[in-house]
Amino acid sequence: MALWLFRGGSQGEYEPKFLDEKRVFLTWDGLNDDLSQIRDRDSLRNLLEQRYPEASRHSIGSHLGQVWSFLKFMQVRDLIAMPRKRKSTIVFGEILGEYEYDPNAENPFCHSRKVKWFNEDGLSRAKIDQDLLYSLGASQTICQIVKNDAENRIRAMVSVAPGSHSIEEEQESVDFVALARDQVAKEIIKKFKGHGMTRLVEAILKAQGYTTFKSPEGPDKGIDILAAPGHLGFAQPRICVQVKSSDSPIGHQTLNELISVMQNIAADQGLLVSWGGFRSSVEKETAQHFFKVRLWDQDIMLDQLFSSYDNLDEDIRAELPLKRFWVLAEPQE
Repeated sequence: MALWLFRGGSQGEYEPKFLDEKRVFLTWDGLNDDLSQIRDRDSLRNLLEQRYPEASRHSIGSHLGQVWSFLKFMQVRDLIAMPRKRKSTIVFGEILGEYEYDPNAENPFCHSRKVKWFNEDGLSRAKIDQDLLYSLGASQTICQIVKNDAENRIRAMVSVAPGSHSIEEEQESVDFVALARDQVAKEIIKKFKGHGMTRLVEAILKAQGYTTFKSPEGPDKGIDILAAPGHLGFAQPRICVQVKSSDSPIGHQTLNELISVMQNIAADQGLLVSWGGFRSSVEKETAQHFFKVRLWDQDIMLDQLFSSYDNLDEDIRAELPLKRFWVLAEPQE
């Protein structure tokens, strides 16, 4: 048995379909042929060259390795790890079925395998050791993870019985951006856990031009921060902020509490910050609260931090020293 990294689109656009339909799809645009008839790698290479005549030799080789793995190397009961693109979680599952071809499916969803997802909300990246995050940071859409005893360690985390497996190939490149964000995230939770997270969120809002009031430590009656634009904070919108630093996703109760407090203090809008993210049931109602509430998970908070970093208070920057660097972007396959 093995552990496979599987990405739901370059921007995470296919992740909801993967989770809702309990399948992983081979989302190669325009590859609509029945691949069950492919018997060897040379035949698959020839087909890929026909379907993607403009692709480089390197790209064809990359496509070949990933598609062949999906067809031939993946086995029933192998594990799947799907890092969420716009979330700080990784969803794990187990392959339940062999390769299936659906000629009537919409492009690019005609190739799939059935999967049992263990938890659709996923496991917080903060709960995963750094060496495993590195192994799960490969930039390919599909690859086998073999370093650091990853399969057995992940099986222990998700309580799935281990098995033996053979190593076919290792990933060739790593998503260094994701790894860098993971390092920053671990430093944040180390230095700003609990009420410190509220202090960091307040600093970000101040850097964005808001005047703020931060509740002292202790019971806050559902108000961690009040914020409003302008020098005195008398302008609109008036924002009520609730901050949760737990690494577990939060549900409806916390959201409803924030909305109730907003009504009590006549706030125009609310901001709910949850370092551990939100349960899928909350996210499905995002549109319903679009004009009233914004949700910041770990990933969005990091984006806000990076975009505001130069304007943060000096004491915050001293506690969290960051430096920009440039890397060559991986070509899109």
